Amino acid sequence: MHDQAGAGEPDNFQRLWTPHRMAYIKGEGKPTGTGADDGCPFDAIPKMSDEEGLIVARGEVVYAVLNLYPYNSGHLMIVPYRHVPDYDLLDGAELVELAEFTQRAVRALRKASGAQGFNVGMNLGQVAGAGIAAHLHQHVVPRWGGDTNFMPVVAQTKVLPQLLRDTRELLADAWD
Repeated sequence: MHDQAGAGEPDNFQRLWTPHRMAYIKGEGKPTGTGADDGCPFDAIPKMSDEEGLIVARGEVVYAVLNLYPYNSGHLMIVPYRHVPDYDLLDGAELVELAEFTQRAVRALRKASGAQGFNVGMNLGQVAGAGIAAHLHQHVVPRWGGDTNFMPVVAQTKVLPQLLRDTRELLADAWD
């Protein structure tokens, strides 16, 4: 072990640096208000190319996009194009296509990654844990046996083995 200036007291720990997470921690890119024109990324993403916006599939009223700060590789979100904050405000077409896209996301993740299980759900409202409460979105998180190992439990670090652009391409190809 050697002394590293500025790194604090030397110890026996090796460090895994995840500087990309600082944007999430600082809230960069979060809307400044609740309106559609208050910087909502879910309103901006559909205006981008699929590759730039990490969009896996586009529907008539919803789209599937990779989460920039995923819990697991392949973490998708199903998002209505319309800027709407609550589930009970979705119209019939949005409800149906959101459900259909959730099914398709599960199928694509199984096909592309062999996911063994899923966490599917929404955090409605900031107090419920919604990172962007002003624009409803449903999470589809693939899970595998043993995917929660010592890294997130002890080191509070998630290791993702694939670049988001590569994951987007695999899932877009597996989307039916």
